[in-house]
Amino acid sequence: KCLPCRVVEVSTSKTGKHGHAKCHFVAIDIFTGKKLEDIVPSSHNCDVPHVNRTEYQLIDISEDGFVSLLTDNGNTKDDLKLPTDETLLGQIKDGFAEGKDLVVSVMSAMGEEQINALKD
Repeated sequence: KCLPCRVVEVSTSKTGKHGHAKCHFVAIDIFTGKKLEDIVPSSHNCDVPHVNRTEYQLIDISEDGFVSLLTDNGNTKDDLKLPTDETLLGQIKDGFAEGKDLVVSVMSAMGEEQINALKD
């Protein structure tokens, strides 16, 4: 399965008797933070995910952990959950409880979306 990742290390091995040089990729999943590795022949291409960041104003947090966000055109976006990152989650919940106007940054790639930052 392809996952959107940030490559943190690439090393190349020499060609064997019969083969191609191989590239060893170490990458971090941009949504889960999990470390992943892959070895690919150096003659092959790699797919690069298209990553978007969009900012939305936070309107509400439901009891089941979903957020209500205001889009640019005035509609609401209600299909995202609060982030799992404890620090970010705390900042969002605390700011919301204090009645601050919060703007969250949502990262999307390959059909997945996640709140990944809080804007001041």
